[in-house]
Amino acid sequence: MGDARSTGADSKLFEPLQIANGKIELKHRVILAALTRNRGTSEKANPTPESPNRVWIPNDIMVDYYSQRATEGGLLITEGLPPSLESNCMPGVPGIFTSEQVEGWRKIVDAVHAKGAYIYAQLWHAGRANIPQLTGGPIVSPSGLPWDDPEEFYMYPPPHSTERVKLVDHPPIELTQDHINRTIQDYCEAAKSAMDAGFDGIELHGANGYLPEQFLSSNSNKRTDRYGGSPEKRCTFVLELMEALSNTVGQENLAIRLSPFGLFNQARGEKRVETWSHLCRELKQQLPRLSYVSFIEPRYEQIFSEEEKQMFLDSWNLPNVDLSEFRKIMGDTPFFSAGGFDDQTSWGVIEDGKYDALVYGRYFISNPDLPRRLREGIPLAKYDRSRFYGPFEDPSIGYNDYPKFAA
Repeated sequence: MGDARSTGADSKLFEPLQIANGKIELKHRVILAALTRNRGTSEKANPTPESPNRVWIPNDIMVDYYSQRATEGGLLITEGLPPSLESNCMPGVPGIFTSEQVEGWRKIVDAVHAKGAYIYAQLWHAGRANIPQLTGGPIVSPSGLPWDDPEEFYMYPPPHSTERVKLVDHPPIELTQDHINRTIQDYCEAAKSAMDAGFDGIELHGANGYLPEQFLSSNSNKRTDRYGGSPEKRCTFVLELMEALSNTVGQENLAIRLSPFGLFNQARGEKRVETWSHLCRELKQQLPRLSYVSFIEPRYEQIFSEEEKQMFLDSWNLPNVDLSEFRKIMGDTPFFSAGGFDDQTSWGVIEDGKYDALVYGRYFISNPDLPRRLREGIPLAKYDRSRFYGPFEDPSIGYNDYPKFAA
């Protein structure tokens, strides 16, 4: 894994890095991943079954959580922010489509900036990985196909219910051209609101089986128009969306997250290398000044072990896959990667030229001072997985109560 001596403060993890086409210089390369935590406050004080709450607002414990993880010259990526009511698939997730939400995010941005850090807003649309009880309207997808697994339950009971429901029982509608146009407009309005709130940039969540990846995946995109039918056409929606976002905020303020080999949310598409290689070539050609691109490690998976993931890769005839082809295509665009990096596996990776920065999730949850711990060789505190996803009646536990190293 590179030069084993390049650990701690001697590692390139702690050398500066320019992103945003040179506009921002990070002082280190330990990036906070976008992490759904479901800690927002209900917009309605007294929701009822007839009038359930569907909108959540950022709050003071979220201000504390993000500012705890902010360091001089560090970069934080927010949890995924729904750009519309239609796009949110989880309770407790604060979006960025109401004025109250925008003002809540402004407080978070101000607190992060006060620590000398930078923060990007990740925009997230769940698409077909959703149920209508949460949105109050139909679920949308590239194609109106029911969920692939007939036995898979949605992760939360619907509002004011204790029984979970099967995703297959709530099939999505196929997005029309008008609806696609409206969806892109929702993203752009959310991006503009985020920049108005002071965010340093926007990251499109194009990974983990959510709407953009649903267009990229042959199992969820069976369209025969210009948005489907071949690897190239399945990239059209993401490319159109990125172009519109670039026109809204400037390409140097725009980034994208991708998981070319992911399985989450029934992403079972074929021709992975061809599809994501085409996407990257077009992104590099059309938007050469993107702030950065962020990938997820091929063998990392949220719901499968590494052995199970390898079985999928082998079945696609991709036994030795890595991200080097995408890295090559993206050229001088800063290239981030996430997925299992810790105090043992982070060393030598930047030195090898594989990536320009590493993105950390679980260990940044339990170590708000993660950059310092990695720099000084301080042991990492263990995380409590049962407290990852709210909502909870006591939201601070396992959220903003992890201590920094005292000495």
